Amino acid sequence: MLRHFHRLITSIVAVTFLVAPAGPAGAQDAAQAAAQLALPNVMDVRVTVTPERARLVVDLAARTEFSFVSMSGPDRLAVDVRAATMSVPEPSGKPGGEEGMISEYLVEQAGPDRVRTTLTLSAPAQVQQAYVLAAFEDQPARLVVDIIPATAEEFATNVAKALEVSTAVAPAVTASSTPAGGSELPLATKPLVVLDPGHGGIDSGAETAKGIKEKDIVLAFTLRLQELLVDSGRFDVALTRDDDTFLRLEERVALARANKADIFISIHADSFQQPQIRGASVYTRDENATDVLDKVLADNENKTDVIAGFSMPQMAPQVVDILLDLMRREMRHHSFSLAQSIVHQLEPSVELRRFPVRQADFFVLQAPDVPSVLVELGFLSNADDMANLMQGDWQDRTAEALARGISTYFDSLEMPE
Repeated sequence: MLRHFHRLITSIVAVTFLVAPAGPAGAQDAAQAAAQLALPNVMDVRVTVTPERARLVVDLAARTEFSFVSMSGPDRLAVDVRAATMSVPEPSGKPGGEEGMISEYLVEQAGPDRVRTTLTLSAPAQVQQAYVLAAFEDQPARLVVDIIPATAEEFATNVAKALEVSTAVAPAVTASSTPAGGSELPLATKPLVVLDPGHGGIDSGAETAKGIKEKDIVLAFTLRLQELLVDSGRFDVALTRDDDTFLRLEERVALARANKADIFISIHADSFQQPQIRGASVYTRDENATDVLDKVLADNENKTDVIAGFSMPQMAPQVVDILLDLMRREMRHHSFSLAQSIVHQLEPSVELRRFPVRQADFFVLQAPDVPSVLVELGFLSNADDMANLMQGDWQDRTAEALARGISTYFDSLEMPE
């Protein structure tokens, strides 16, 4: 269901970030020099576009502050980061990807403490969310800015607000990261998100030789994700289980349907006999699995009730036909859109499987009236994934990315066609 709304965004002008210290001129110069030396280098800048959205990624030697501003004549978005130097291999050019709302970009040292990326717009645009990621594994710290279309009126409003702030007596404030699960866009209502930690009770799911169980990993992760979504203030959140309880697959689906959930997300962390297989992925339901591994994973999940002493419900053929038809026509489209939104936010944050949006015949995704996806966080059978799954920083980073994906999905529903 599409909801229409008026765009509200706080545009923040690019500012000089250093505050002039008091005292003799020599002390001021020394303080400024020391502050400048503490600022990071901008290592690289990438801009990618599709017809629906764009993304700016700024690689940084260390985390830093940023700000952004809308400008006209010509229409542009400028994004500043606090940085003393830049070593960007290609400081200007055309964005990668398809034709979209950004025609070209330019990166320049705009001051001793500031590197600016100017995005020239071919159509009105607005910042959806902007956030800084800490360095992890072999990835540097990053500023990620997601950009979506705006109306001409919304863009003009943002430009006017930026001019208003720039002429105000009070100093401008550096932009802060959009909270995980938050957005620069408002939602008209609070959607209900149903989170489903896989397995539970007598069904442990995948298990390592050391006795680490999938059911415990996914419950802890889901509770963290719930916390982020609730704290954002944009969502109502329900869990199919919040303790070590066993639920049949059809009970999980029934809970989402009975509560009229806006989306259903099942969380898993599976295992496979090939230990080199690793990475997160997001599944939508399809009778034809993407590959053999996907079929094995779905079959294993669907057999859960049989292993636990239950059998699958028998449905009349005509009911099955109706469910499948409804899924194909409406829910499959929304589920795929949700999966894409989640993967788009996971990409800069975690290791993903090749072709991370995948299809398999997971029974738990069979609700005909609720967009549903299954998130595989990783594989307990892979040493690197296993180390990540047990690490608090990785859990937080992944939960934040998933919350951002959920938020961007609902933003897309608010946008007029």
